[in-house]
Amino acid sequence: MLAFNLAATIRHDGQGGVADLLATDAGLGSWLEENGPLASVVLGHSLDASALAVNEILRQALTGVRRAVRSLFARAVSPAPPSRADANQLLEVEAALAVLNKAADKLGTAHLVWPSDGAPASRWSGRSTDPAALLVGAVGRSGIDFLLGPDRVRLRACPAARCVKYFLQDDPRQTWCSPSCGNRERVNRHYQRKHST
Repeated sequence: MLAFNLAATIRHDGQGGVADLLATDAGLGSWLEENGPLASVVLGHSLDASALAVNEILRQALTGVRRAVRSLFARAVSPAPPSRADANQLLEVEAALAVLNKAADKLGTAHLVWPSDGAPASRWSGRSTDPAALLVGAVGRSGIDFLLGPDRVRLRACPAARCVKYFLQDDPRQTWCSPSCGNRERVNRHYQRKHST
């Protein structure tokens, strides 16, 4: 869910535009604090989020991976339209795959180990100890795991007029990401019907 949470840092701003929750140092720091435990789960060991420097380099790395994740989410919900937030900024599929795979590659690779007194096993061989690289790698790995996992078929882009979210459909009748989006759409349709005659 780490990559899903990163994708959700693009939101409707309440005024017809889009808000990027990572655009400020405070927003980025808050996201890191909230999602550090999820990154630790992906990594299989604790990630000290306090060791991460909130700076433009980290912001650019995360927003680049976010763009790739949202591009692949758009493909996953196809033929339904993608989120309106960034439909005109989506990467081509091959480019998005390259970005996501490069991010995940920062974690390292699995190596085969075979002790003389035991069975063969896999041991993770890391490529970095840099917390920023590990975080970006964890997001990449999380995105890959999500898109390969069972939740991908539940992924939807909210069709509400001012919503920019992707969500996981909990019920086959669920159309919107939240009751407030559904209510807004019903009010909007009622208004359109009433004023179009």
